[in-house]
Amino acid sequence: MVRHMVLTATVLLALLPPLTPLAYGYQELTVADGGTIQGKVIFTGTRPSPRKVIPTKDREVCGGVREVEQIQLSPDKAVQDAIVYLKKVEKGKAWEKPATTPHIDNVKCDFRPHLQVIPAGDFEIVNSDPVLHNTHGFLDRLTVFNVALPNQGQRIRKPLKKTGLVRVECDAHGWMRGWVYVADNPYYALTAKDGTFTIKGIPPGSYTLVAWQEYTGPVEIPVTLKAKEVVPVTLELKKK
Repeated sequence: MVRHMVLTATVLLALLPPLTPLAYGYQELTVADGGTIQGKVIFTGTRPSPRKVIPTKDREVCGGVREVEQIQLSPDKAVQDAIVYLKKVEKGKAWEKPATTPHIDNVKCDFRPHLQVIPAGDFEIVNSDPVLHNTHGFLDRLTVFNVALPNQGQRIRKPLKKTGLVRVECDAHGWMRGWVYVADNPYYALTAKDGTFTIKGIPPGSYTLVAWQEYTGPVEIPVTLKAKEVVPVTLELKKK
């Protein structure tokens, strides 16, 4: 009888999924004494030459040869459209729900928006062009979506559950590139034309602040906030 029970337990254990660490998500709470980071992102290197885009097919839609700036800079080298976020924040203010489902659109063989930050959840891939696009998203080397859109006006919804920086390409038009940062907490911002950003409602404590731009890559600095404190910061990006 005992031997039969041991065998039964062994079989049941074999049928169970392997044990993995629990994935604790971000915890929302009321932040009454939150601090604020007010900052600016600047570029300290030599301004790069524009990237030449050479469409090789569907030119009636995609257009001709053109140059695209690799980094958008103001006259004082402030960086527009850099992502700024706090790393590994376990709890804090509530997420702001998007008014509509986040999406990326294929428009004249370009991704719009080129760069965006979204919470994990549903994501739509849209084709506004009268040509086939195959929109392919990578998290590092892992494919997170791979969608063929042969029809103009087509919309396909996919879940983005893993957080991190997703590189978006088109398998049909190799020059196309876009970026989606799937945030693991709501403490993030995109820099304005003058390179400025504000992140509010941060619980008092010590954090790592990250700025990222596709030409330069990331830079990190430590930031400590007291209750209701406003902390000014400057992040300097340069090509490594």
